[in-house]
Amino acid sequence: MKSLHSLRHMIGPGLIFSGAAIGTSHLVQSTRAGAMFGAALIGVIVLVNFLKYPAYRFGVDYSHTSRRSLLSGYRELGKWAPILFLVAVAPLVPIILAALGAATAGIISTLIGTIMPVPPLAALVLLGATLLLVAGGYSWLDRINGYLLVFLVISTLITTIMVVPRVDWGTLTDFSWTHQTTALLFIVALAGFMPNPLDVSVALSLWKVESDRSLPEESHPSLRQARASFMGPYALSALMAVCFCIMGAGVMHAQSITPLSDAPGFAGQLVNLYREALGPQAAILAAIAALSVMLTTVIAGIDAYARIFASAMSVMSGKGDDAGLRRDYVGFCLLFMALASSVLFTVLADFSVFLDFVTSSSFVIAPVVALLNHLVVTRCAMPDEARPGLVTRAWSWLAILVMAALAVMYFVLVLR
Repeated sequence: MKSLHSLRHMIGPGLIFSGAAIGTSHLVQSTRAGAMFGAALIGVIVLVNFLKYPAYRFGVDYSHTSRRSLLSGYRELGKWAPILFLVAVAPLVPIILAALGAATAGIISTLIGTIMPVPPLAALVLLGATLLLVAGGYSWLDRINGYLLVFLVISTLITTIMVVPRVDWGTLTDFSWTHQTTALLFIVALAGFMPNPLDVSVALSLWKVESDRSLPEESHPSLRQARASFMGPYALSALMAVCFCIMGAGVMHAQSITPLSDAPGFAGQLVNLYREALGPQAAILAAIAALSVMLTTVIAGIDAYARIFASAMSVMSGKGDDAGLRRDYVGFCLLFMALASSVLFTVLADFSVFLDFVTSSSFVIAPVVALLNHLVVTRCAMPDEARPGLVTRAWSWLAILVMAALAVMYFVLVLR
């Protein structure tokens, strides 16, 4: 029982990562990719997950061996590094949380009917998630995420298997989208939250430090175990992204159904994916599971950014990762909830356009975060055996260069 308890704590950060990932990027963006392009973007989804993996793993490696977060590593590089990270991320936090809240509100409206417009309903979702975090913190997040993730994964796998025969697999080798400006812009939007914004690597390192703190020293995992405990959930989140793309291709693209631009409308289309494959009763259960995972994504998102900025204040003042963390953490939870709510009432109009802007913006800063993470594990104080090998370093540099090239392409296409 003790070893089982230790195992659960060890994989907790990875499961929270998956719970945060299997939300907007999967339920919305991956499904839209399948609906609009059939199976053509499956390779893109796999490639993006492949390219982003080193930056996330470096967060696990550094936090495991140093018992500190990536923020401490940034500070070791110099004050410029955490400042650069915070300046890049801070403007996006309210709109990211607003997008998560709007997507969750859309699913709620689909399940129980339109009880109020999306902005106030999404604001209530953000308020509820914030109050839960203020009351329970990491331990509640860890428990809730683990329970809510299971059913959606099972129902999605079943649904995917049932819609596979409907997919036009000829679209898998259709590369005509490479000559379409709108498609290329969507690729950047798809990549932004796939499987998570890359700045979540910092939150992952903080979750890892928090999880390890609750383990007795004799139960502290080896580096190999720590990497494996993240690799499993990461592979699961990548698989789920492919599954949602297949679902969109097998039902919506096969019937030439255009994804609706409003959050409740698209959520209704998503529920219909399950209904057509599993029947009405199972579809309701799957929709409830989708809502559960979106709620988990909102909770994890608020926790991630509040934890990042609270820890950053402590690290920048030279006090370590968690000095005064609780007070600052609660303050940032409330601040980001309020700012995200204001975004919902002032900016949110066309949900799809809003979401594409949010996810594209997240991808534009991804090369910066990936470079910072690479510098931490190659230049900061770490055991030599924990540093990435030649292949992993090359993998990381390839990812940085490809993401930077895509970011430049995005600006060129937008500005021309």
